[in-house]
Amino acid sequence: MTFTEWFIFFLVVQVIHFAGTWKLYQKAGRKAWEAMIPIYNAVILMKIIHRPWWWVILLFIPIVNLIMFPVIWVETLRSFGRKSTADTWLAILTLGFYIYYINYTQDVKHVKDRNLKPATTAGEWVSSILFAVVAATIVHGYLMQPFTIPTSSLEKTLLVGDYLFVSKFHYGARIPQTPIAFPMVHDTIPVAGIKSYSTEPQVPYLRLPGFEEVKKNDIVVFNWPVDTVNAFQQYGDGKYYHKPIDKKSNYVKRCVAVAGDSLEIIEGKVFINGKQLQLSERAKPQYSYEGTTDGQQLNAQYMYQMYDITDGFYFNSATNEFVISALTEQTAQRLRNNPYIKSLERRIYPEEQKSASLFPNDNKKRYNLDYFGPIYIPEEGKTVAITPESLPFYRRIIEVYEGSEMGIDNTISLNGTQVLLNGKPIESYTFKQNYYWMMGDNRHNSEDSRSWGYVPYNHVVGKPVFIWFSKDKYASGFFDGIRWDRMFTTVKGDGKPVSYLPYFLILVVIFFGFNYFRNRKKSDS
Repeated sequence: MTFTEWFIFFLVVQVIHFAGTWKLYQKAGRKAWEAMIPIYNAVILMKIIHRPWWWVILLFIPIVNLIMFPVIWVETLRSFGRKSTADTWLAILTLGFYIYYINYTQDVKHVKDRNLKPATTAGEWVSSILFAVVAATIVHGYLMQPFTIPTSSLEKTLLVGDYLFVSKFHYGARIPQTPIAFPMVHDTIPVAGIKSYSTEPQVPYLRLPGFEEVKKNDIVVFNWPVDTVNAFQQYGDGKYYHKPIDKKSNYVKRCVAVAGDSLEIIEGKVFINGKQLQLSERAKPQYSYEGTTDGQQLNAQYMYQMYDITDGFYFNSATNEFVISALTEQTAQRLRNNPYIKSLERRIYPEEQKSASLFPNDNKKRYNLDYFGPIYIPEEGKTVAITPESLPFYRRIIEVYEGSEMGIDNTISLNGTQVLLNGKPIESYTFKQNYYWMMGDNRHNSEDSRSWGYVPYNHVVGKPVFIWFSKDKYASGFFDGIRWDRMFTTVKGDGKPVSYLPYFLILVVIFFGFNYFRNRKKSDS
């Protein structure tokens, strides 16, 4: 739905509200016309049902309003003496239209001084749970979202099993594009294994102002751009699905190039605008290594423990050769000092060895993981020439990211050497948003922009800021696998991460101690 369609829908809702409540407004001592004015009518309704004015704000927050509307329907009925269980269920099951019946057929009176406290313990529990869900949904959707590191693409910097808090407000929180969705889950309802959202209607892309822009070296959580995942096997229904932007799979990588940059990878090293990218102090890039021993057999468990290898060790006892899939340069130097190691060299794909599976995914062998580019990172407002040669790099941007995902039907075709957009010749294109190049620090074991290309700005979710829990998933016991030194550490910063867990525990003790003595003082008085 476009903004115009949503505005028309909003006006229709206002008409429906006026038609179903104007008599109730009058019975509450208000004017009938007050039920007609958008937003103002909601403020007046809050006064009628004796609820705070800021509830109106909750009615305009996607997903939160799915919880608030039934609450408002029930509260409206109770403000006019209809508080039976049957009235409550009728309001919910009829999507509020039961109020029409009360408005036109029932002689009800406004209860001016009704008791707002739930009449039963069950009612009090339901009320508390509802508003806990509302508060958590707001925090989850607009402030902080929990996130788990599922793969080793950023290993050493972020570990598999790290549980993060991802800030939505650093880059600006997005308004959910799927307003009808189960709160606080992503694309699937846990346990049930079914879709958590409705693809219709969809809200046009809109992002709240942020405090900073995405910068080089930032670790970023984003929606995987190519995740239209046509077959959702976890749903088990065999159907095909196209996922809206905000329901695409969440990925976390390092931003190595921003809009307007020119990127090139030479011997696995990233160069931006002709200069080698200087990674932050905490970044721990890893590369593949191969080597030989002097005849000594290398035990895998020994290598994992002594050299903190996290991703792939293979030893050929017949040739005394070994391969390590991921190793930092510092650890590689330590390994060279081992007297049993005869040779150790970084494995670099030769420049002439090219892969057809990498971006721009046009089945042409252009690049490999260690030799890539140069390639331009599109910037909002900048114009590029569109030719048959350049088209593969920008086709998905034009057709999808700035086409179908924005409600625009863009179709690219070729007529000989002429590129056609929607049947008309096109020689250039101006980008409508910024793009980024995301890569994992585990250079040979990361599915990143080298595989699927640019990340559009409207796919950016947030910035990881805090590790609140960390556990080695391979550890046998729960407590054995907890990485205590990583708990309550910041993601960004210089030097070795420092755990703030002791300070947090002290604050918890102070908080509960203060509450205990305060409640005890109240009971004594």
